[in-house]
Amino acid sequence: MIENTKDELNADQKVIAASVTQILKHIGEDPERQGLQKTPERVAKAYDFITQGYGQNAHEILQSAMFDEDYSEMVVVKAIELYSLCEHHMLPFFGKAHVAYIPNGKIVGLSKIPRVVDVFARRLQVQERLTIEIRDCIQETLQPLGVAVVIEAQHLCMQMRGVSKQNSFTTTSAFSGEFLHNDKTRKEFIHLIGAHLA
Repeated sequence: MIENTKDELNADQKVIAASVTQILKHIGEDPERQGLQKTPERVAKAYDFITQGYGQNAHEILQSAMFDEDYSEMVVVKAIELYSLCEHHMLPFFGKAHVAYIPNGKIVGLSKIPRVVDVFARRLQVQERLTIEIRDCIQETLQPLGVAVVIEAQHLCMQMRGVSKQNSFTTTSAFSGEFLHNDKTRKEFIHLIGAHLA
C-alpha cells in the first residue's frame, strides 16, 4: 500500500477511481451529481485501505516480537474482530476470529496475533482459506506444539443478495499439532471460546 501524505491519488488509485466512474454510469447513476462527485476517489482510497494485506508480511510481523519463554500452556486470543471482502462478489464479510497456540519454547507479543488476522483478512478472501492461512502462518513461524483457529462471520453476499438470509453465520475451523490430534486439548479450546460463539 502506498501512503499519501496529501489528498492526491497515486497511479493505482487513479485507475480504480476511473473504473468506479464507469461503474456508476453503467448502473444508471450520474457521476457528476453532487453526492457522487467525490465517490470514485473515496472508493479508491477505501479499497487501498481494506486490501492493504497484499503489501504486508504476516511472518515478519510475528518474527518482530518472538521471545524465548519456558511456557507450554495454551495461549488464547479470543473475539478478534475481522473485516474482509468476499472474492466472489467483492462484498464484505465480517465477524470474529479465535486463535490459540501452545508454545514450544517461543511466545509472541499478543498484539501480533490480531495483526496476523488483519494481514490475511485485508485481501480478497474466502473464509475457509483465511482460516487456514492464519493457522499455517503461526505454525510455520512459531513452530508451536499446535495452533487452533475458529472464525465466525456474516457474509453480505448471502444477506444482501441471492438467498438473502440475514441471520446466518458461517463457522470455519483449522487445527494443527495437539489441537488436531488431542481431543482433550481441542475441547479445552472450544470451552474457552464457547461464550463468544454465536
